[in-house]
Amino acid sequence: MKIPNILTIGRIIIVPIFVLSFFIPGVVGDLVPFFLFVLASFTDYLDGLLARLYKEESKLGELLDPIADKILVAAALVLLIMNGIIKNYEVIAAIVILTREIIISGLREFLAKENDTSLPVSGLSKFKTFIQMFSIALLLTGDTGNKIINFQDYNAQTIGIVLLWVSAFLTIYTGYHYLKRGINKVISD
Repeated sequence: MKIPNILTIGRIIIVPIFVLSFFIPGVVGDLVPFFLFVLASFTDYLDGLLARLYKEESKLGELLDPIADKILVAAALVLLIMNGIIKNYEVIAAIVILTREIIISGLREFLAKENDTSLPVSGLSKFKTFIQMFSIALLLTGDTGNKIINFQDYNAQTIGIVLLWVSAFLTIYTGYHYLKRGINKVISD
């Protein structure tokens, strides 16, 4: 068992703890899920970095890493919608993000199975992931985050929603390019 895989499995294990901590009332219920989400997001970055740096990429890591990411993001978005932090038209941004993740995961799986090829992650997709994780982290801070980040008409929740929309638009853009590349690979083979 290599360190990148341990980090990925740890990220999966954090998710149920993250979900339970979301229901703690008050400041603790705002900050514990925030810190767990940030920790899990950091392990996503760290496991990929370590795998490349020490040449410890593995089939298990290839399988589990995207699953861990999707579980974490989906759980966070569902909780934020359920709690009314993401509401009304903002839910569209969350649905766009989740839909893209499912489509691209399916495309990657299909390409790996049928064509024995993969779609490497682009720099813009990494940036999209950072913005997405940052926006979700801000939204998880709830009222506590609004007390910490609050200048003029902007607070943590407002900034989080704006960044969620930015990540949704980047999601559409990068998703389109992944689909185009994937379809071209299928057609050319």
